[in-house]
Amino acid sequence: MAYTFRGGIRLEEHKNTRAKRIETLPAPKTVAIPLLQHIGAPCVPTVKVGDTVAIGQCIGEAASGLSCPVHASVSGKVIAVEDKYAPFGNKLPNIIIENDMLDTPADTVKPFDKALTDTSPEEIIEIVRKAGISGMGGATFPTHAKISSAIGKADRIIINCAECEPFICANHRLMLENPASLVNGVKILLKALGVHTAYIAIEDNKLDAANKIEALIADSEMISVKILKTKYPQGDERQLIYALTGRELPAGKLPADVGCVIFNAETCAAVFNAFAYGMPLVRRIVTVDGDCIAEPKNILAPIGASFRDLIDFCGGLTKTPKKIVVGGPMMGRAVWDPNMSVTKGTSAILLLSQKHVYTDGTPPACIRCGRCVQNCPMFLMPNYIAQFSRAREFDRAEKFGAMSCVECGTCSYNCPGGLELTNDIRIAKTGIKKLALLKK
Repeated sequence: MAYTFRGGIRLEEHKNTRAKRIETLPAPKTVAIPLLQHIGAPCVPTVKVGDTVAIGQCIGEAASGLSCPVHASVSGKVIAVEDKYAPFGNKLPNIIIENDMLDTPADTVKPFDKALTDTSPEEIIEIVRKAGISGMGGATFPTHAKISSAIGKADRIIINCAECEPFICANHRLMLENPASLVNGVKILLKALGVHTAYIAIEDNKLDAANKIEALIADSEMISVKILKTKYPQGDERQLIYALTGRELPAGKLPADVGCVIFNAETCAAVFNAFAYGMPLVRRIVTVDGDCIAEPKNILAPIGASFRDLIDFCGGLTKTPKKIVVGGPMMGRAVWDPNMSVTKGTSAILLLSQKHVYTDGTPPACIRCGRCVQNCPMFLMPNYIAQFSRAREFDRAEKFGAMSCVECGTCSYNCPGGLELTNDIRIAKTGIKKLALLKK
């Protein structure tokens, strides 16, 4: 039986790179590493222009508890510290490093010298913190803070391998090519949290990966593979928890409040790499795809490499894209600059033509079909919330549950009238937050 949730939709998968092995990006001449790649405060730079750095060296120290450091992904010289645009449209300070092509590791990059059985949860949390690991599924919540906040609350770990968005195959290829790093990362997280149950949740369109994982865990009493029905947004934490446990996560609560803690597949591998090799999070797998790219690929890229570096490695463009999307087409962000940097949360770069941009030029209009309500996984009424948002009646949007929206994009995808409902709801949520601040 495949586990699932109520609502949601089946999308065209476009998993064009599912059979393509991960390729390593040729060393870029420069990298631009943002000092904010996580939820929380930006890092404070620990290097200056002219400094020589090595791979894995800390170049930005955490400014608060809800933060994590950033590290050099290449060895070379710091040639600038400057603000650059990020996918969310804001400017962030970046450390610009000129690559010396020597791949010199930092002196601090060394395996942890204790066996896992002799390691305390506090030591594991500190390893994860120093490695700068944040959620690599896109949310970028600092992993050390997630572990700390869940100790004593969570009774099980869920590893999110759903990868339910179209195009993205980064986690799928990781499970096929290096499943041991994921499984060993899970074992480290079990030890850190002091729990004895872990579910590795994989959609049923990735049974080859599930078989690889099951062969590794064998008769483990703590780790098991759970097969999910392929449906969107199966990877959302609320839907994942409900599908596997039947527990409902109330609005405003964290998974730990219902006894669960969720980690992305690549995050688990990063935890293992930090523990076993001492290497901080300095590179990640990125799917580059879309109908405008010459050769779609899964690429292991250093943090700070430009999107253009990855696009060129894929043979460049065959036509001018209508949109460049960072992440999946449902929840990703459209960007305008191919010189933006790969960050810890960059799972995909999609180059999409007009045929993937669902508009025919007809003015959008609600035809009262109810599809957005029928398919909303949060059981909201997106049509009304969006209407209140456009009228700037944010208090009414809040009463209709706007803050419970997970911004999955299902309503916009299903709208035959071409309304950008998800974007309207995002605007409503921003307006609600501003109203709350004014009332203080």
